[in-house]
Amino acid sequence: MGLFNKLFGKKEKESLDQGLQKTKEGFLSKITKAIAGKSTVDEEVLDELENALVSSDVGIDTTVTIIKNVEERVARDKYVSTSELNRILQEEMEAILVDAPDSRDYSFSTLPQKPFVIMVVGVNGVGKTTTIGKLANNFKKAGKSVLLGAADTFRAAAVDQLTIWSERAGVPLVKQGMGSDPGAVAFDTVQSGVARGSDVIIIDTAGRLHNKAHLMEELSKMKRVVGKVIPDAPHEVLLVLDGSTGQNALEQAKQFTAATEVTALAITKLDGTAKGGVVLAIANQFKIPVKFIGTGEKIDDLLLFDKHEFVDSLFSLEK
Repeated sequence: MGLFNKLFGKKEKESLDQGLQKTKEGFLSKITKAIAGKSTVDEEVLDELENALVSSDVGIDTTVTIIKNVEERVARDKYVSTSELNRILQEEMEAILVDAPDSRDYSFSTLPQKPFVIMVVGVNGVGKTTTIGKLANNFKKAGKSVLLGAADTFRAAAVDQLTIWSERAGVPLVKQGMGSDPGAVAFDTVQSGVARGSDVIIIDTAGRLHNKAHLMEELSKMKRVVGKVIPDAPHEVLLVLDGSTGQNALEQAKQFTAATEVTALAITKLDGTAKGGVVLAIANQFKIPVKFIGTGEKIDDLLLFDKHEFVDSLFSLEK
């Protein structure tokens, strides 16, 4: 994944391993049970493997794809030992995960352009505001100047929460009163970011789904007004999903991808759940790259996603 692999160090790997501990404990115990007493991969092993994937929230469709590919490899290679199964399974799971296009392959320290505008979407309660705060902190630590925009004017609490996170991260925030036009806030944020010479501009948006038509209209308007200041902005529309909700996260992704063009995903709260397999289900169903994962509550607990390291962590229990 280009920049991602180069920037995934020991500290990030340890954080990922710890964050996925609950998922991999359940997942690996089921795989171990599936191959217990077996020397080769047979139909019974594949059935048990299928159950392990589904119960880890990998999802039916994604599980069918993985099992089908494993079956084909077993048939082609004639003899596949159970010791080889983990390697094959890792390769097939990694193949499910989508790479970002080169134009949006960025890290906290390396951006494709300046200012780089990220519009963040997602329902209330998934960790959207927290993710924005963590993003701002990571970009700032990497030496980038960051500006936040509080365009979720539907809830007073949303502006208050983003204010707190902007102070924690030590970055400026553009905000207006509750009930203000979100498009106007987005416009002011980007205009201010250009004037300040900001490297990164991150805009929060309303997190309600009760009226999909209104949501679509609002998000479309925000994209239009941002584009008036910077013609190709926003450069990223980042959908934040709560990994602990499992299959419900899939439904949220379905709603938001219908409402706007989502270009990347951030999966939060993976540290508190055994449902980390949902990352595979979401990536496979929507063909959208996962860019960030949340592995804890602290301000540093947000990682750039690396598909190889993610899958590797699922297969490595801490001693």
